[in-house]
Amino acid sequence: MRYTIDTNILVHLLTGSEIGRRILQLFDDQDPFLIISIASKAEIISISIQRAWGQKKINKLKLLLSETMIIPIDTDEIVDIYADIDAFSQGKHQTKKLSTSSRNMGKNDLWIAATAHITGSELLTTDNDFDHLDPQYFKIIKP
Repeated sequence: MRYTIDTNILVHLLTGSEIGRRILQLFDDQDPFLIISIASKAEIISISIQRAWGQKKINKLKLLLSETMIIPIDTDEIVDIYADIDAFSQGKHQTKKLSTSSRNMGKNDLWIAATAHITGSELLTTDNDFDHLDPQYFKIIKP
């Protein structure tokens, strides 16, 4: 199974929280293909600096990042889907209708959503910020 991992999931995996343990149980019966956006990589490194993580946790982060495919944001394909998702979320897409009121998504969340879409993966998150994109763009899994 292919999963795009939201930044909050990375935090849970690194801190060993209850949610982090549930995620690891989800992976027990499979060999998951883990994907992250370069935006998530930047966010998690910023979090490690802001929270003054020690060397042990930074090493754990480096190991986790080495086990994921990191998707850059410098291709026309991902830029186009970013714009498509942003227009959809604002309720201003020409062909796709939003069934709720418009949503202002954070710019990093838009990159993460675009990553999930172009890789054909499910998005693993604890946030509700992506809910309006399921199933139009990808499936969401919340542990």
